[in-house]
Amino acid sequence: MKYLFLIFFMNLLPQYAGKSLRRDDSYPKTFEDVKNDIAGYTDIAKAIIDLAVYGKAQNRSYERLAGFADTIGPRLSGSKNLDAAIKYMFSALQEDGLENVHLEPVKVPHWERGEEFAMMLEPRNHSIAILGLGSSVATPPQGITAEVIVVASFDELHKRAQEAKGKIVVYNEPFINYGETVRYRSQGAVEAAKVGAVASLIRSVASFSIHSPHTGWQNYQPDVPHIPTACISVEDAEMMSRMSFRGTKVVVHLKMGAKTYPDSPSFNTVAEIVGSKYPEQV
Repeated sequence: MKYLFLIFFMNLLPQYAGKSLRRDDSYPKTFEDVKNDIAGYTDIAKAIIDLAVYGKAQNRSYERLAGFADTIGPRLSGSKNLDAAIKYMFSALQEDGLENVHLEPVKVPHWERGEEFAMMLEPRNHSIAILGLGSSVATPPQGITAEVIVVASFDELHKRAQEAKGKIVVYNEPFINYGETVRYRSQGAVEAAKVGAVASLIRSVASFSIHSPHTGWQNYQPDVPHIPTACISVEDAEMMSRMSFRGTKVVVHLKMGAKTYPDSPSFNTVAEIVGSKYPEQV
């Protein structure tokens, strides 16, 4: 961690060349002072790298992450798995000898996905892999059966707004990068609801897929109807897009049992590595 910090800090140094840096109001440091300070950590940085890459810590990060993920599993906000994860990590931090290990009470959102499935009924029966998006509402108990409209962008959806009413909007948005493409996941249900759609299915925000839906949180707006929304795989989004492009009618049955509960009590897990030279600083 110290080495990573040094890399980050070195990237900042050029913009401070020739200027004074202060630890506090009474101790100015020049660029050369800081540069010399950092140079003094060369041997320590090399020792950390050698330990992580060649020494006893080789593969430790991977092994510890794998053990954590295998033991705890998904740890959705408000879930029992999250409680187990907090206890696990609290103990691990103590065993590692970190200082001031403690828990801070906090309230967290509590949403449960519940049972869910989607089935294409026309032009043929096909089971669609889905994962409900975080905070999605449920469908009615009998589910929703509706024709699909496939769009590649919000602009296309708005241009075809009259066609979208009463339908399930399928977003087959091309992946550009995560930051840009993820807005279809976060805003897709809202934009679909604005044009009268009854549900939305979002192509997973990923550059690669093995028929694997990739879920995440989404955001409703108070003044816009809340409609069910879920992620589907890249393959299914592309298939329905091809069908629609050929003029084929696509009908999907969607059923989701999602529920939102009052915020649940939880904890922030906190630990420190107190500095030896400036222990009072964070």
